[in-house]
Amino acid sequence: MMGLTVCDVIGRYLFNSPIKGASELTELLLCAVIFVGLGAVSLAEDHVTVDLLTEKMPQAVHPSRQALTGALSGLILVVIAWRLWIYADQIGGYGGQTTNLGIPIAPLGYFCAVCAFVGGLITAFLPLRRFIRRLQE
Repeated sequence: MMGLTVCDVIGRYLFNSPIKGASELTELLLCAVIFVGLGAVSLAEDHVTVDLLTEKMPQAVHPSRQALTGALSGLILVVIAWRLWIYADQIGGYGGQTTNLGIPIAPLGYFCAVCAFVGGLITAFLPLRRFIRRLQE
């Protein structure tokens, strides 16, 4: 994506000849990178968090809080995946494609839905597994 942008800018400003469809390709690649990154962020448990109140909570509350927030976050991602799948079906139904290059958009929607679903499962599973292991100790 970065190479495409650099070549497009060089072509545009030095040779007055931008790459045809570079902005469309950049948009599609950016979407794919974000949703692929969701799974990696979920595995590393590196989601953005704000701990204004959690610092003041007793230490004993943290495992159950983490399990609950992980389950809710995972559920939200699964709902997002479901809605993305429906939206991709709609786009595929009318044959939606990019303006200049004519690339079908529905497959990207399905890809994003699958990535969001996997990210949701991981986001819910890891804190719940840790909580259950702690209860078994």
